[in-house]
Amino acid sequence: MAGVENGKKNKASDGRQGQQWQLLWRWFEPGLGVKRWLLLMVLATALIGLGLAIILLDYYRTHPDVTWLYIVSLRALPRWARASLLGAAGLGVLGFAILGLNRALLAPFVRPGKSVVEVVSEHRRRGRGPRIVAIGGGTGLSTLLRGLKAYTGNLTAIVTVADDGGSSGRLRRSLGLPPPGDLRNCLAALSDDEQLLTQLFQYRFPEGELAGHSFGNLFIAALAGVTGGFDTGLSEAGRVLAIRGRVLPSTLEDVALVADKTPALDVRAVRIRGESRIPNLPGQIRNLHLEPNDAPAYPEAIQAILSAEMIVIGPGSLFTSVMPNLLVKDITKAIHASRAFKVYVCNVATQPGETETFNCGQHVAALEQHVGRGLVDVVLANDWLEASLPDKLSFVEPVWQGVSVPCHTTDLADRSRPWRHDSRKLADELVAMLEERTGPLDLPSMGEIEPSSGLN
Repeated sequence: MAGVENGKKNKASDGRQGQQWQLLWRWFEPGLGVKRWLLLMVLATALIGLGLAIILLDYYRTHPDVTWLYIVSLRALPRWARASLLGAAGLGVLGFAILGLNRALLAPFVRPGKSVVEVVSEHRRRGRGPRIVAIGGGTGLSTLLRGLKAYTGNLTAIVTVADDGGSSGRLRRSLGLPPPGDLRNCLAALSDDEQLLTQLFQYRFPEGELAGHSFGNLFIAALAGVTGGFDTGLSEAGRVLAIRGRVLPSTLEDVALVADKTPALDVRAVRIRGESRIPNLPGQIRNLHLEPNDAPAYPEAIQAILSAEMIVIGPGSLFTSVMPNLLVKDITKAIHASRAFKVYVCNVATQPGETETFNCGQHVAALEQHVGRGLVDVVLANDWLEASLPDKLSFVEPVWQGVSVPCHTTDLADRSRPWRHDSRKLADELVAMLEERTGPLDLPSMGEIEPSSGLN
């Protein structure tokens, strides 16, 4: 028994040593930006060693009878053996020192279960990841970002600013700021410590003058005041939170969303002004526009779209989260002009007051009615329809009559909340579609993705 246990211990020890050697060799992978500095450190060490050798040689020649110097210089060995032994010892000590230094410097950024080289490697690969622009708002956009951030650090979220309800609406009316709610959700989704930050940003004050306000909205409003502008405040928020990517408003104009809606059992359309009011009136949305309808797009959003390799529109509430971005005419023109691969992600479930009874084809038809044909290259939709949904919700059936856009369907539903997308499934599928179009990408491993936090 003792022999068996010793054998197991030896195997475990050999396995750990093998893993350590593998991690050590990973420092020499192409693209980490480490080898050049290692070579420079080796050169500097060699120069220092050469200088010390000249001093010691001079001392040895002038004091030939010093015993300790004879022993330290390994004079009894041949020169080639001395050079090899000292060189190997120096490289070993240098490597050990570099690993220790990196552990000490990067300790605040290393997650449990991850080595320093793994963190550096993933960071470098995300930095070389594809330039992806995601357009939308609400829970759908934050779900998408939560998955894509594991693949690339070149993410840009372009977010609607038409919200006029809740805490965002109050801040908009009292301070004259664009509504920060959807922007807040995206900042939380792109942060590393997402779970804690989500809880903090979603915290709503229960009473007093701040009752109903979320901390995240107040945080963004405060930064806008400190920096002198909403866009600079949003940029600083991303920097302070060390997010993986950028979050941009589609426009800085004070816009209102206006819908012409036909109530049930009525042929006359009713005009509704205000994003928060549109879903409250039962009926079908016939037309949607912004006031003013010539609001200029945020310039950085245009630049991101034109330089993107992939543009993802949705998921999210079709009429109140996705469409308000596309109704900014400069945004739509930039999407048409962009050479990126463009995908529209259809919702998993219908939404009361907006898309009751809609199938995938009707979602696309409504999109084309407002922004014209040819906006996207392909539509991605869920085809897993086996779960029961809460009252007033139904699955969006993958039906495509009359749709001229190529359609791709697969299982995208979150099993714990089947009316929403699964972050990991959605990101996996989008990246696979991009690779099919452009060829293999140098991407980090997916790793663990936190489940959707249910931001609203």
